[in-house]
Amino acid sequence: MKVIALALALALLAPAAPARSPRSAAQLMAFKRANPCPETGLRRGSCPGYEVDHVMALCAGGADHPDNMQWLTVEQHRVKTRQDLRTCRILRKLKERDGP
Repeated sequence: MKVIALALALALLAPAAPARSPRSAAQLMAFKRANPCPETGLRRGSCPGYEVDHVMALCAGGADHPDNMQWLTVEQHRVKTRQDLRTCRILRKLKERDGP
């Protein structure tokens, strides 16, 4: 019970997640055509254990383009996403402080 209460309290105190930028399915397909899955070697379909990541996060100004995409393992992607969210949170605060 204490764990549930703590999780709920943390969820309520956590800052709201930033709105997701739209991602282009066509750009993702172009990336996969040029960069086959490291696990299966296939250029379409799922890639077990891997996910496509934006090298520079979209929320930090990165392009939704194959040149800004890479394959990461699920674990690597989770770690990088946490870092990206921190970076974007800082950038958003700086932009709010400094104005447009």
